[in-house]
Amino acid sequence: MKNHAEDLISIRDLLRFAVSRFGEAGLAFGQGTASAVDEAAFLILETLHLPVDDINPWAEARLTLPERELLLARIEERVTKRRPSAYLTKKAYIQGIPFHVDERVIVPRSFIGELLFTDLFGGEGFTLVPDVSQVGRVLDLCTGSGCLAILAAHVFPNALIDAVELSPQALEVARLNIAESGHADRLNLYEGDLFQPVAQERYDLIITNPPYVDAAAMEELPPEFRHEPAMALDGGEDGLDIVRRILAEVPRHLNPGGGLLCEIGRGRELLEDDYPELDFFWLDTAESEGEVFWLTADKFHR
Repeated sequence: MKNHAEDLISIRDLLRFAVSRFGEAGLAFGQGTASAVDEAAFLILETLHLPVDDINPWAEARLTLPERELLLARIEERVTKRRPSAYLTKKAYIQGIPFHVDERVIVPRSFIGELLFTDLFGGEGFTLVPDVSQVGRVLDLCTGSGCLAILAAHVFPNALIDAVELSPQALEVARLNIAESGHADRLNLYEGDLFQPVAQERYDLIITNPPYVDAAAMEELPPEFRHEPAMALDGGEDGLDIVRRILAEVPRHLNPGGGLLCEIGRGRELLEDDYPELDFFWLDTAESEGEVFWLTADKFHR
């Protein structure tokens, strides 16, 4: 370690070293980053409290010895303990918005975050919600760190937003993020199982990124993903246990004209087979195809 700290002087040096170590160790990615380069860049920039969107302006910056030692220690922990970089830095970003994270919550990475910031919500073309200012009530089920509820507060300026989470530990993190969000006056956090804490409420929009990893995939999770709470991932034998429960209850909680936005991973074919009467509208993102669906309230009453 000491020799490395003496030899690796610049951010470019540390980036190259980290990418080599990550590749040599065969690390798994997908918890906020998609490759060894992206993971190394995030870990370096966030550790140094630099903007995480582009490492190039800082590439030739020379680092102090304490900075190099800290970075090398985190790179080594990423390799030897397989801890995701978000847990090492205690930070994750969605749509450029920072969130506190640690092992009490899953690392935020929902495709819904991207969809909320597209023209599908309040844009000028084809939209699911033509006027975001008219959305008055939003519910985020399985909120985890609270990230989607907070993003919804950014997108829907006049909405009151309820967020529900079963894990008391995750709720502690969500409370911290909500307190720092600038939208705490419009965000209500509830502990409970799906709709139970909001049994009599109805919403214009319900968003949810529930557990949807199936039993076989749970058995084969890379070590990085085993640092995350299992209950935030485990969707039962075929991955759709929680999704089915949501679909069974959601009609009682949608206002006329309201809709459900739900991420399910790769269970599209199975879900369509199970619910042939429901006209799912599938939404794609930059990194996903057919993993998020939209259902309006009227689809449940045909």
